[in-house]
Amino acid sequence: MVDLRQQILRTDIAGMPLEWIDYRDAVRLHFLDQIAYRCGSVLYSLHGGINARTQQRSTVQVNSIIATYGDSHALVKLRTKYTPPLNNPALFQRDNHLCLYCGRHFNHRQLSRDHVRPVSQGGPDHWNNVVTACIRCNNHKAGRTPDRAGMELLAIPFTPTHAEYIFLQGRHILADQMEFLRAHFPRSSPLHERLKH
Repeated sequence: MVDLRQQILRTDIAGMPLEWIDYRDAVRLHFLDQIAYRCGSVLYSLHGGINARTQQRSTVQVNSIIATYGDSHALVKLRTKYTPPLNNPALFQRDNHLCLYCGRHFNHRQLSRDHVRPVSQGGPDHWNNVVTACIRCNNHKAGRTPDRAGMELLAIPFTPTHAEYIFLQGRHILADQMEFLRAHFPRSSPLHERLKH
């Protein structure tokens, strides 16, 4: 049985990842003639109605990765100074649902956003100043820096690039989609090491 919840990776014509879409959006782009090319595996072969004149039934194949037409010049300019929006689901995914103080894995309900330099001390609510912490460690650290609280930070926080952020937003990422996204990660990305395991 085909899982219609599987996300499709949409890119611009140059192959830069843009977003995750569902099969309905992919079919809409197909009928609007917005698909430049397709990559990856065929996820769905969807059948439409029968043409009254030709008596042919329409069929649309939806691949796991589709490149679309459109002016991406604005997106390229945006990406040079791009900072993805900070939200807890992406933050927890960036840190692999690991408390960066005690080193244990937790589910999202047991995790919180910790400001390495506390907001009360002028610390910004920015990717480079926040880490995933379990509720217990976050409460213990309170309004102190890790040094003052006697806690060691296990990894340095980083701002994800656009391609890394697309990865962090993905739900069930297929192998061909993952390979495509990884090719767009910076060589120095901490996600490379994590994805080896």
